[in-house]
Amino acid sequence: MMGDRDVIIYEVGPRDGLQNEAKFVSTDIKIDLINMLSRTGLRKIEVTSFVSPKWVPQMADNADVMTSIDRVSGVTYAALTPNVKGIEAAIKASADEVAIFAAASESLSQRNINCSIKESIERFKPVMEMAAEHKLPVRGYVSCVTHCPYAGEIAAKDVVKVSEELLNLGCYQISLGDTIGKAQPKDIEKLLIAHKAVMSSNDLALHCHDTYSNALNNIKEGLEQGIRTFDSSVAGLGGCPYAEGASGNVATEVVLKMLGEMGIRTGINLEKIIETANFISKALTRIQD
Repeated sequence: MMGDRDVIIYEVGPRDGLQNEAKFVSTDIKIDLINMLSRTGLRKIEVTSFVSPKWVPQMADNADVMTSIDRVSGVTYAALTPNVKGIEAAIKASADEVAIFAAASESLSQRNINCSIKESIERFKPVMEMAAEHKLPVRGYVSCVTHCPYAGEIAAKDVVKVSEELLNLGCYQISLGDTIGKAQPKDIEKLLIAHKAVMSSNDLALHCHDTYSNALNNIKEGLEQGIRTFDSSVAGLGGCPYAEGASGNVATEVVLKMLGEMGIRTGINLEKIIETANFISKALTRIQD
């Protein structure tokens, strides 16, 4: 039951949004951002990533952020955990949910995590075992679901294979990422129809980038195909540091405005989201100075 909402917005700004910032965003700013987001009506917030600071220095304060935020009842605070060390740290910091990620493109998988897609799935098995032991829900991300900056177009059937692998491992939901924003609605339609042949639309979420101004139309196509969870990033923060051109997650406030105009309920206060977007935009401008 979704109660007072027809659609779930999964806020990824604090993690997927900020990880790509060139200059370190202070821990206090990150905490303030998450605390503001917590008061908007959002139910899902991706807080940080428990990865090596050597690879993602922006997330070096992951434990401090996760343990210092003001937790609001009914909000799930999630973290990305690509390996056993990551999930151990996330458990210690009391994450409510964790996520793992795989690429639909062999080229991106090699550049991102230095292994094949098959090898990456194998690496996740001990992570899933530990999550099950601690009764932690696990979300799966699949990147480059229609286009890859290195391999070009990606076949829908290849993406489905990866999604099925993650579901079979025990992920409760698969977030399909248009990492470089090249997807058109027809690509999203083809992708989702292929997935729905073997799994429920309830197993899926859509993660759109607005690099080429396609995100809103792609989200509309997702709605047509029965998708009810969409990832977005406050103020349009972020992108993938390993995928050239992957700038611009779709902005939470823009998605909310469109959904509101369509009469779709999210339970989220748009004014508070805009206030939060203004806060982080000003904070990042100060950092760049």
